Amino acid sequence: MGVMQDLGLNAPELAKRLAGARVLVVGDVMLDRYWFGDVSRISPEAPVPVARIARSEERAGGAANVARNIAGLGGQASILSVVGDDEAANALEALLVRDGIATSLKRDAKIATTVKLRVVARQQQLIRLDFEDAPSHEILADKLQEFADIVADNDVVILSDYGKGGLTHVAEMIRLAQAAGKPVLIDPKGDDYSKYAGATLLTPNRSEFRQVAGSWKDEASLTAKAQALRDELKLDALLVTRSEEGMTLFRAEGALHQPTLAREVYDVSGAGDTVIGTLGLALAAGLSLPMAMSLANAAAGVVVGKLGTAVCTQQELLAL
Repeated sequence: MGVMQDLGLNAPELAKRLAGARVLVVGDVMLDRYWFGDVSRISPEAPVPVARIARSEERAGGAANVARNIAGLGGQASILSVVGDDEAANALEALLVRDGIATSLKRDAKIATTVKLRVVARQQQLIRLDFEDAPSHEILADKLQEFADIVADNDVVILSDYGKGGLTHVAEMIRLAQAAGKPVLIDPKGDDYSKYAGATLLTPNRSEFRQVAGSWKDEASLTAKAQALRDELKLDALLVTRSEEGMTLFRAEGALHQPTLAREVYDVSGAGDTVIGTLGLALAAGLSLPMAMSLANAAAGVVVGKLGTAVCTQQELLAL
């Protein structure tokens, strides 16, 4: 049985609901650059492979990839973030506008836009080079003011934390969203989740959750740790994505588990963006949390079969 039948929805009805859903994404954006080439020799200068670059590709990454997933599924995505005043920011903005995303990128001339450059040969990553800076306080304050101005115009808020400094005011953003009656979904980072208190839903992956809650020996232990964290932070729900084990949703009603739908795992980068983007869009479209989780699980199963930061299109989702 397909995902649509499981949800009790037909494809046209779901597509119509998604088209009317508005999601605001705030967080750390980045430009993912890929240099593709071939390796046929070792350098005479050092024991490293020599990659002869044949082509390059650019994709919107980080919080921008969350917005791409929402737009790819047919929803209305807006993004608010901080970038440098440089060529990478221009490239990133052009990619977002091309995908139909309402884009507000605050330019900070004192920093460089975050860029992750990957050199890939024969479908394998040889090296990744990261370029990044923390944004200035003035630009962050300007961003917070715009957030306060536009939060009420959206159905759901997603805060995508990649630890680059763009969500310095996360606690205030949660408060503003709550005051506007908007659900707040957060993809967390780091080992201190106290700043996320009061959010609607957190979506840590297995290793991120272990970093905060410690290891567990069985499902009962995992559930106890998850529910304790949910209670402590006053969250409506906690979704732990567990790679090949699927994902588990923890609410006051108990735990709900779904096994992975991935047929082939090719590249897991960006899968967390797909999960939270699909979840947020589904909730904005009026679906229940368990229904939203089913869609997110299906979408994640699609993107892990693709190379790099990829999206699940509405056509791919409906085909399931």
